[in-house]
Amino acid sequence: MATYKKRGAKKSVTTSKENEEVKESTTAEVFETLDTTASKTEEWVVKYQNIILTFIGLIALSVLGYLGYSNYVLVPKEREAVSELNQAQYYFDLAVNSVEADSLYSRALNGGEGKYGFLDIIENYKGTPAAKLATYSAGMAYLNTKDYNNAILYLDQFSADDVLLSALSKGAIGDAFAQLDQKEDAFDYYVTAAQINNNMYSTPKYLYKAAIMGASIGKIQQALTFLKRIEKEFSESTEAELVGVQIGKLETLLK
Repeated sequence: MATYKKRGAKKSVTTSKENEEVKESTTAEVFETLDTTASKTEEWVVKYQNIILTFIGLIALSVLGYLGYSNYVLVPKEREAVSELNQAQYYFDLAVNSVEADSLYSRALNGGEGKYGFLDIIENYKGTPAAKLATYSAGMAYLNTKDYNNAILYLDQFSADDVLLSALSKGAIGDAFAQLDQKEDAFDYYVTAAQINNNMYSTPKYLYKAAIMGASIGKIQQALTFLKRIEKEFSESTEAELVGVQIGKLETLLK
């Protein structure tokens, strides 16, 4: 009977051993590489540990420094600024309802009785909420004392998240430009003030002012649009009682 030798039987055993040897060799190389990399990393850490520790220390100090600055410098500074602002605002409020308004506005701006005025607060408490409000109030004080250039200067610097105050500040700049007979600028600021926020108080107020100023500089169609918007959207506002006559006049001009 003829014998049949299984092809590759012996070779299969050899190959298997060779594969295992290759795997073992590869694994050894991997571990050797990892060991070498780890050693190099350890050497790098040892070599630069002072720099690393210094860097970590600086980060920690920065965080602690910021917290310390917030708690022991910023917070007391803001409280102090509010205290100063209260007195300046007190003079301002008195001025609004007084026949001796100019002298009271001057005190509100420049201080009195050992307290800061708006200008001092702006200078000494920069970045605080009190300084921002002082900037707005200073602009309004200048507007009420007819110092229109300074009114524009301070009101233009004012910015706040409060949309109503933002609208009022832009509208007040429009008033200052109107008093300086810079009608185009006044018109632009009235329009901006009306667009900042849609509410029953500032929106119809500045739409009406924009319409009147716009009509005076030949922007008749825009003025009509503003007046009709007041009539339609803000019918319960004070300005709504005035628009009927103005609309009639402007429509006559367009015929």
